[in-house]
Amino acid sequence: MSLRHALLGLLADTPQNGYDLTKRFESTLSGHAWSAGHSQIYPELKRMLGDGLIEVVDEGSRGSKVYGVTAPGRDELRRWMLSPLGEAPARNEFVLRLFLLSALDRPDMRTLVDQMAGHSDDLAQELEGVVKMIEEHAPTDPTYNYSRFAAEFGRRYYSLQRDWARWVLEQIEKTD
Repeated sequence: MSLRHALLGLLADTPQNGYDLTKRFESTLSGHAWSAGHSQIYPELKRMLGDGLIEVVDEGSRGSKVYGVTAPGRDELRRWMLSPLGEAPARNEFVLRLFLLSALDRPDMRTLVDQMAGHSDDLAQELEGVVKMIEEHAPTDPTYNYSRFAAEFGRRYYSLQRDWARWVLEQIEKTD
């Protein structure tokens, strides 16, 4: 996945200016799917504009540009969305730390895995709140249903990660 595809997806939903895109990125994708700040978003918008994937559909106050997806941009988003999964290299800090767990002594192992379980639980609870908020808005705005799919995945993912970390703690205790 690339920042380009994330931006195309957000713009395919509704035309936005760079500021609104950055805020929406922070409130929906950052921390769960993809992280990027405005220092990355604005240059990528310029490249996408040059590549014909987006266009300026309106200009706001003080020269702010509102971007929308072009037909080639929609084609590129569709191509990426339907491309085989797993093209990007896997990166999962949680799994990497567990893979390297043997580098720590037992008390540090317990501390790390306990922190991982707690952090995962916090994220699962946060996303539970997001799911409830989406469910409140879904009857009046059907686009929220698609957001719910991602939020529900995140909630279940972090719940699984929490439960798995607790299982790891049990296994560590059995080896003492």
